[in-house]
Amino acid sequence: MDSIDRLRPAYDSFSAIAVTYGIDILLALLILAVGWWISNAVANTLRRTLARTNVDATLTPVLASLALWAIRVVAIVAALGKLGIAAASILTVLGAAGLAIGLALQGTLQNIAAGLMLLLLRPFRVGDYIEGVGTTAGTVNEIGLFTTRLTKADGIIMFVPNSLIWANAITNYSANDRRRVVINFQAQHGLKVERVLEELRKLMSDDPRIVQDGPSAPWVAVTDYTDTGVKYNLGAWTSRSDHQYVMADLLRKIQPYTREQAQAA
Repeated sequence: MDSIDRLRPAYDSFSAIAVTYGIDILLALLILAVGWWISNAVANTLRRTLARTNVDATLTPVLASLALWAIRVVAIVAALGKLGIAAASILTVLGAAGLAIGLALQGTLQNIAAGLMLLLLRPFRVGDYIEGVGTTAGTVNEIGLFTTRLTKADGIIMFVPNSLIWANAITNYSANDRRRVVINFQAQHGLKVERVLEELRKLMSDDPRIVQDGPSAPWVAVTDYTDTGVKYNLGAWTSRSDHQYVMADLLRKIQPYTREQAQAA
């Protein structure tokens, strides 16, 4: 009994602390759980709502992420406030921590800044095919706060840091509705130049996928006379979706005239 009596003050003190702070701790945990659930629900609802509107698809993931973390930060501050920590103290700590994290993660902040600039200036949109430095090339699936997600031609997913895209030249192949097919080739000796020009013009005029009017009309011309043959240049404008098919068909159809392998652009 003496040992139990000696432990009783500690037990009473622990019980008093549990009663005093236990409810606050449970409420703080409940606030965090509810805040996390609400943040996920709001973000998912925002994604579905924006998907049904005319809002650019590039903005959807960013707006959803901002809403998600804004609600979570509020929940964290409220939970800490329930534990007796003043909001002013929390904001002071968050400011100091933000400064330290900012200095440690300068590259990450550059990606965030670059992502915001990409969203504001819109050099490309979701669905565009772009090409940048190195192996950066593919169809844009999502522009996030930190990275841009691309699908390469072989179906592989690529995540590119926003700062890498923003700091370097990017070619957007989807910016125009039309693309130009340019082919240079050398015809074999013995063919009459005027006949080749006439047949090539007819070949392009008979293709309904090639634009036939105005400054975008197809052209063909002699570019050089050499000891090995006559060099020709032909070009045509077509829709972006038909570009690769028109180029392949033209390369196949001019094969009987060529002496050397044709070069397409």
